Amino acid sequence: MRAWHGTAQLPTGSPQQRALLAALLLRDGRTATASELIDALWGEEPPSQALAAVRTYASRLRKVLPSGVLVSESGGYSIQVADGALDLARAEDLWAAAEKARGVGDPGQARTLMNQALDLWDGEPLAGVPGPYAETQRARLDEWRLQLIESRLDMDLEVGCHAEAVSELTALTAAHPLRERLRELLMLALYRSGRQAEALAVYADTHRLLADELGVDPRPGLKELQQRILQADPALAEPSAPSPEPTAKLVRPAQLPATVPDFTGRAAFVDELSDILSAAEGRVMAVSALAGIGGVGKTTLAVHVAHVARTHFPDGQLYVDLQGAGSRAAEPETVLGAFLRALGTADSAIPDSLEERAALYRSILDGRRVLVLLDNARDAAQVRPLLPGMEGCAALVTSRVRMVDLAGAHLVDLDVMSPEEALLLFTRIVGEERVTSEREAALDVVAACGFLPLAIRIAASRLAARRTWTVSTLAAKLADERRRLDELQAGDLAVKATFELGYGQLEPPQARAFRLLGLADGPDLSLAAAAAVLDLSLEDTEDLLESLVDTSLVESAAPGRYRYHDLVRLYARACAERDEQPPGERDAAMSRLLDFYLASAARVYAIERPGDRTVDHLEVTERAGLDFEDGTKAFDWLHAEASCILACVQQSLGRTELRRAVDLLLAAKDLAESGAISHRYETATRAACAAATAAGDALAEGRARVSLAQVLNKVGRFCDASAELKLAAALATGSRDPWTTGNALNEQGIVNNCIDRPAVSETHLREAIDAFRADGNRHSEASALCNLSRALLAMGRVHKSIDLARQAITIYTDLGVTFRLANAKYTLGLALSDANRHADALGQLTDALQIFVENRQRLWEGTTHYRIAQVELADGRAARAAQHAEQALAIGCVGGEWMRANVLTLLGRSLADLAQLDRAKACWREALAILEEARAPEAARVRNLLDPTTVT
Repeated sequence: MRAWHGTAQLPTGSPQQRALLAALLLRDGRTATASELIDALWGEEPPSQALAAVRTYASRLRKVLPSGVLVSESGGYSIQVADGALDLARAEDLWAAAEKARGVGDPGQARTLMNQALDLWDGEPLAGVPGPYAETQRARLDEWRLQLIESRLDMDLEVGCHAEAVSELTALTAAHPLRERLRELLMLALYRSGRQAEALAVYADTHRLLADELGVDPRPGLKELQQRILQADPALAEPSAPSPEPTAKLVRPAQLPATVPDFTGRAAFVDELSDILSAAEGRVMAVSALAGIGGVGKTTLAVHVAHVARTHFPDGQLYVDLQGAGSRAAEPETVLGAFLRALGTADSAIPDSLEERAALYRSILDGRRVLVLLDNARDAAQVRPLLPGMEGCAALVTSRVRMVDLAGAHLVDLDVMSPEEALLLFTRIVGEERVTSEREAALDVVAACGFLPLAIRIAASRLAARRTWTVSTLAAKLADERRRLDELQAGDLAVKATFELGYGQLEPPQARAFRLLGLADGPDLSLAAAAAVLDLSLEDTEDLLESLVDTSLVESAAPGRYRYHDLVRLYARACAERDEQPPGERDAAMSRLLDFYLASAARVYAIERPGDRTVDHLEVTERAGLDFEDGTKAFDWLHAEASCILACVQQSLGRTELRRAVDLLLAAKDLAESGAISHRYETATRAACAAATAAGDALAEGRARVSLAQVLNKVGRFCDASAELKLAAALATGSRDPWTTGNALNEQGIVNNCIDRPAVSETHLREAIDAFRADGNRHSEASALCNLSRALLAMGRVHKSIDLARQAITIYTDLGVTFRLANAKYTLGLALSDANRHADALGQLTDALQIFVENRQRLWEGTTHYRIAQVELADGRAARAAQHAEQALAIGCVGGEWMRANVLTLLGRSLADLAQLDRAKACWREALAILEEARAPEAARVRNLLDPTTVT
């Protein structure tokens, strides 16, 4: 128990004095009498001078605490503190807020609040505070903390974090083996992680433990969960998102266009806008402005909302299409004339000027409740004279332009439909029977439409009108990107025509930017990347992009990032082919983008790997890249641009850009080790190998095959990696590329380490070390020394292994390397573990883990958890070993399924030591299936573990 005044910690005195302080604090400001305090401090056997002692303690506390905190009243004492000053009170408030958030259907916010409450715990409550009252409160707070953890874990499962929850639940069930709620949550987390056998094994372990320890059966809830798992009850699957609320039945009002009978989705927008409109009575006019790309459904939504809200506007609803997307937008005075006539004004009474018409319009609406729907507006200047401006009236505005300059407007940016909404709209138009029989093809169709309502409506209408077509027929037609926009037209509806209206209003610099930026294949573009494409300054590029955002032709994905809707991108590329002059400018723009990514990624590589000469072997770029303040910002940039970089590689595999594209893979190799995007990196690398082979470029092919082998090694496909490296080595002989020569040898050493051929590995690695030294590449030399350390360790040469790992650490330290230092510490940790220096090994492995986490190397993070688990188990700490093994499973490891089997084997051994034999065997059976499929030698060891005669 600690107290602070500001940032200064206050002395709380002797144990009994702290007990008095605790007793007063936990009464939440209520007065405690002297006798109550005596009972709290000493119970049934107080000392003879107990009352005097209480007064002494109170006097001392009053001198320490700020004035007015400790109050004497009614023969007792109380403590008065400000709201939030007591950590327990803050925890209770956070818990209450979490329960409230959960009650209104926001489990993510509830989980965040609950974690904040749990973060307030710092060790054992009231540690070292004596007395029966403190003992009772300590037990109460410990129990409450467990209840909070159980609630938070329950929320984890609600939001789909079941894999992450398994690790924590494994440790908690080991610490509290008789707590059935934790066992129930662990069973559910395992089941949702696809580990049904382990979930059932947890029940078996629990049943046996309760019978042995207490002579009772598990509680009914646990039994029911076991039966539901056995029956594969679909209700146990992850909680699904709530279905959209049904929309109100539509009716046809005065000037409003008819709503579509198959209006679908948009429930949140309907509710939001309806609430704003319905609240217009008695307040200043409500204005809502909807903006979005052409075809996104602005008019459909606005008309539907207007119908829903019409009962709140008994004096009428006005509607006009302002033709703002076309070349001849409606004039405000013309629109006002039509509105005045609709409101009963005779032609002879309608004035001529815009100002006079607007004034009369507002006068007529005074005291009336009218809804005005202004559809397809050009800009705020066109809209302002048409706003009612009176209490009780409201206006809905739709436009392709975000009306940030329309004072007081509630702005709504309308995005495309969700996949579920899109499929539902398609089904309502085509018919449930046709879609149900070809659901996958239907999903392909709505995805090809980019979930854009207009495109979906056109595609569905075409299919509905052609009874001989199947859904697959339509999906095949839309699969051809070059023909897709031509396919998306039916009658007077056409996606291309909708986009053409917006494009036709662009100024020449805007149109050029729209065309060229649409050429890039990445999911979005950063401002700096866009500036490279356009060959403009950042300031000029931002001005152009923001103007395109205002027209809704480009979306602002995040501050400083921009993206196209898929169909808009296809249209932009069609415009580039048609309009861009000279034609070579398209290739030049993509070359500038490749230069930008290569130069920037090379700087990231150099920051992360000082002394690595890889950057000296890369192709020279004509355009400079970004400068980074430090390694963290460099690494953040690389991961933020990962998808764009890999897309650029695959887009740049023509003959003139081939070597730069391959070198971009080398410079961005960290992406191969991050787990989350390693698959996309592999895809890009395979494409580079094929392109280099077709081009007959031995240097590019050799580098690409080494990069591919590095990926294959990470996922445990060692035979495939070895084959790629043999090809790379042969290519390096012809190209005389020092990068390929050294790295192919180093990777061969890694492969042979993994397949238990340490002697072969040693040969390759000593040659790699020689090659790196000849190239002056000390960084890569250190990497090879680490791998050689592993090879010698496998051959029992422990002391030499430790020496080589320390040499690598020295090199990395001399070079100022932090990132790769983790690999050397990891290697040293393994060697020290084999030398039975477990404490030293844990220190090195823990250091390595922290570096891997900081650098987002998820696969290495998981692998290091596995190695820590090995050391913990060797030291007899089975519960901690199981916890680290679970984290390794949740994160993933270098080595793919083969390493997963090793982790499962270790987890099973840890669980067996915790007397959870059924779950242990479930782990071993899963591991055995993986190893037998891979024909791995480790399978024999797992079979021995499953033999009942070997399990103790």
